Amino acid sequence: MTQKIALHTRLKPGKEAEYEAVHARISDELDAALRAAGVTGWNIWRSGRELFHVVEVDDYQAMRLKMAADPVNIAWQEVMSGLLEVEDDYSGSDSGLSKVWELP
Repeated sequence: MTQKIALHTRLKPGKEAEYEAVHARISDELDAALRAAGVTGWNIWRSGRELFHVVEVDDYQAMRLKMAADPVNIAWQEVMSGLLEVEDDYSGSDSGLSKVWELP
């Protein structure tokens, strides 16, 4: 069963345009790494510096473990660390935002 995980991140001041430019097209290698790790969808919305993600994945924790060691993702996270206020170092057990409500 596919999991849907909601995440929240925040851009450093003034990095909005650069973040969008970097995401205009991710590399084929990063796309392949995410898919190999079980990601079937990833959407990001931005409001000012606030970023909201919805990740569709087979197993979120397994994906994070796999991506933590992937050289393509390590290089991507280096780019992201220059754009995000708090970088993701993959050391924790981030399970995303807590769901409050869903239209039945």
